[in-house]
Amino acid sequence: MEEKSLRFRQIHLDFHTSENIPGVGSAFDPDEFADTLARAHVNSITCFARCHHGWIYFDTKAFPERRHPSLGRNLLAEQIQACHARGIRVPIYTTIQWDHLTATEHPEWRVLDADGRLEGTPPYEAGFYRQLCLNSPYRDFLKEHVREILQTLPTDGLFLDIVLPVDCSCRFCRAKMEREGLDPTDPLARARFGIATLNDFKRDMTAHIRSLNKECTIYYNAGHVGPRHRAVRDAYTHFELETLPSGQWGYLHFPVTVRYCRTLGLDYLGQTGKFHTSWGDFHSFKNLAALEYECFRMLAMGAKCLVGDQLHPNGRIDEHVYRLIGQVYEQVEAKEPWCAGAAAVTEIGVLTPEEFMVSASAGNLPPAIKGATRILEEGAHQFDVIDTASDFSRYKVLVLPDHIPADAALARKIGEYLAGGGSLIASFLSGLSPEGSEVALAPLGIELEGAGLKAPGAAAILGQPFERGDHTEYLRAGAKIRGSLPDTELAMYMKGMHIRAEAGADVLADTVASYFDRDYRSFCSHRQSPSSGRVDHPAVVQKGRSIYFAHPVFSQYNRNAPLWCKLLVLNALALLLPEPIARHDGPSTLQLTVNVQERENRWVVHLLHYIPERRGEEFDVIEDVIPLFNLSLSLRLPRPAREIRTAPEGEPLDQEQRDGRTVVTVPRIRGHQMLEILFG
Repeated sequence: MEEKSLRFRQIHLDFHTSENIPGVGSAFDPDEFADTLARAHVNSITCFARCHHGWIYFDTKAFPERRHPSLGRNLLAEQIQACHARGIRVPIYTTIQWDHLTATEHPEWRVLDADGRLEGTPPYEAGFYRQLCLNSPYRDFLKEHVREILQTLPTDGLFLDIVLPVDCSCRFCRAKMEREGLDPTDPLARARFGIATLNDFKRDMTAHIRSLNKECTIYYNAGHVGPRHRAVRDAYTHFELETLPSGQWGYLHFPVTVRYCRTLGLDYLGQTGKFHTSWGDFHSFKNLAALEYECFRMLAMGAKCLVGDQLHPNGRIDEHVYRLIGQVYEQVEAKEPWCAGAAAVTEIGVLTPEEFMVSASAGNLPPAIKGATRILEEGAHQFDVIDTASDFSRYKVLVLPDHIPADAALARKIGEYLAGGGSLIASFLSGLSPEGSEVALAPLGIELEGAGLKAPGAAAILGQPFERGDHTEYLRAGAKIRGSLPDTELAMYMKGMHIRAEAGADVLADTVASYFDRDYRSFCSHRQSPSSGRVDHPAVVQKGRSIYFAHPVFSQYNRNAPLWCKLLVLNALALLLPEPIARHDGPSTLQLTVNVQERENRWVVHLLHYIPERRGEEFDVIEDVIPLFNLSLSLRLPRPAREIRTAPEGEPLDQEQRDGRTVVTVPRIRGHQMLEILFG
């Protein structure tokens, strides 16, 4: 392999092709294929060895019965040869847990649910979504298949797809659980065993690959990267963040996952698609502005870029698709010098509740981490998403959004962090014991009234959303945290914890009770009861460098975005972090990130202004680019800047010093603008 780091301009070329389609690969022209990629500024493309239908696309001697029945050429080998001749890298794709052919021929290898039913697509429905068990003899087939790839084809990398934790009760899993002293009737034990199985498979397969190839890249795809990957990152060479905004992922999945992924110490790329919707949407095209935003946001987050496409079964590459991609990748290529080797400059660490879930995917990210990401991005703050194994000392402020229970080890670690000068924001159940029955973080300066989450009926009411706000209460902010908010009651639609402030703590806001909760006996108008004016208990408490919100403000913001929830959080941050890295006078739709390139002795500021809109019912789209003019940007720099200029244009910008901060005016932002801040 020529280089250890990932390339910036990649394609993932799906080729899941039915056996009922004739003439597979019949229109493939190696020169046309590779020349089209080169004109589109592509320098890496993932091509298929085997697809979800179970068919193989090269001249296989080990499994000739699996070669696609209408494939008339050694397609993958020709793709690799043509691309390598033009300096284009070609990682090789193969499927793992979805294989229609194998699932049909070996139902005994399929995942069995706890009721004894085969998991996945029913027999009379279209689809190959039937998972195969990695504790079955199927693993042996996978190893032989991978061996043949590595021994037959020049392999730059392996992309192993659909490697997911599953709750399996097949005979192989039950027997292994019993040998290990685990109870297969326990759903939690099965879930944990599923993750252990997955990690064992990855390490086993990586060792197998390394016995045959010491250099190729290795990635196991699950459609999501999160805290469970930390324990097995040694099986990977890098991460690929599959996150097609118009698919199940949406526009919030990428910023959450990339802010976590970049703390794990491996190279990484973002993965979107050219499709209007999602994978397999033939003959559709993403809007140019959307593809720009998705790729430029990858650069802003320190990621390399990858765009997903699907090759027509006849093997003819689509010139129109690559004209679209080329318009974006030409710009990416021009921006690369300000992105290579960049690392994020951050000062806030946000612990993710995902760590405390048995499993998570793109479709079930915790609302609290999504709400926290929205609030902090809209406030131009520089932050990472972290877990309890992270180094807290890197951050000036820790944020514990809504659902971060504190066992003894975490309470001790946070206590040491605060003793070292750190600051803390926690909300709702965060900082409480794992059972939610007592306060585990003494520095919060609060006590629970009653049994907390363990009180009868509390779990069904506290922090839960109700269509008509049945258990809404109100918040009245004091002057210290109010900021621009009015001095009046603010609706808190999710009921918070009942707390008392300890002696020496400062109550920044009060909870004001409604007349009554809404039920069949007592209700008023269409929704929640109005404020009674009676102060019930504290809503926001500060003790030293710790601020606690009794309500799940982050989950609430993710649900219906009350401006007052965002402003209360940002005002609390301003009390703990009065001089953040960056401020601007632009709209909250402007996204700002700061990276450092140590070798070049410079910071690079990325300014992104694209606005996703819900123009259809199913997902957000971006069509128009709305420019911004004369943006005032204020930065807290680590040392004086020798020069500030736009990149890649190189236009110098005047700077001035105000109250220890560097202020520049950015004349124009059309979609994406970088600034380079040169030191020394």
